[in-house]
This record gives sequence, C-alpha cells and structure tokens, in this order.
Amino acid sequence: MSGSGKKLVDAAAKASKTIDWDGMAKLLVTDEAKKEFVNLRRAFDEVNTALQTKFSLEPEPIDWEKYRKGIGSHLVDMYKEAYESVEIPKFVDTVTPQYKPKFDALLVELKEAEEQSVKESKRLEKEIAEVQELKKKISTMTANEYFEKHPELKKQFDDEIRNDYWGY
Repeated sequence: MSGSGKKLVDAAAKASKTIDWDGMAKLLVTDEAKKEFVNLRRAFDEVNTALQTKFSLEPEPIDWEKYRKGIGSHLVDMYKEAYESVEIPKFVDTVTPQYKPKFDALLVELKEAEEQSVKESKRLEKEIAEVQELKKKISTMTANEYFEKHPELKKQFDDEIRNDYWGY
C-alpha cells in the first residue's frame, strides 16, 4: 500500500470512530434535516467503506518463476523489468487546502448558530413554563393578578378606556 493511501485509510478510520452520529442525530428537529443527516451518514459510510477496501489491499506478488517455466525466461524477464520500472505517482491533495478555510468558517458559523439556538430554546422553555402556570391558575385568577404579570396589557386597557375606545 502506498504511503498516502495508508494515511488516507487511517484518517478515514479515525474520523469514523470520533464522529458521534447518535449525538448529532438527537440535535436535529425537522424531518428534512433528519433525512439529509441520514443521507450524509450513508454517503460517509460508503466513502469510508470504499477507502477501507480500495486502499487497504496489498496486490498479490507476482510469481515470476511460475511464468518462466511456462513461457520462457527472456519474455518474463522483459515483462518483469517493465513491471518494476512502472512508478505509480503519489497522490497530492490539492482540494483540501482550498476547502479547509471554507469548512473552518462554516464550523464557526455552526457554533454561533448553536449558541443562538440554545439561547432561543431556553427562552421558549421559560415561556412554555409561564404559559402552563397561567393555564393552571387562569380559572381562579383575578384581573389584577393577571395585570401584575402583564403590565403592558393593563396600560393598553387603561389607554383605551381613557380614550373612550371600547372596541367597536
């Protein structure tokens, strides 16, 4: 196996071990996001499998002596020399350096969106708790108790009464 192929396989294996697929799946809310996530995971697994099989197999060594006996030594030596003179070029990754800054920028944007989402989630949870509390107390609550929690509505009602606006 070539050195760069081995590095690629090792990197893919390490990446597949460090990705918390289940943890990421729990963060998804919409059905569309879940479908896209499943597609991403399937594509990752396909690429990872291809890398594992394609680059991890060593070619079987050629039994030159076997061919010498059947074909003749001069022709086999000629093929052996040609085979050994073939140099497979090493893979040079020119794509990753182009996309790494873009990917890093997306990671920063993702962190910011995550922080914003957590803040909004906490705000909504607080609002849900308030509405549930209000739902429990609404049948026994007086107008004054309600207006204590919502002074902006009290001001609006007072303004309407003061301006002689009765809603019709």
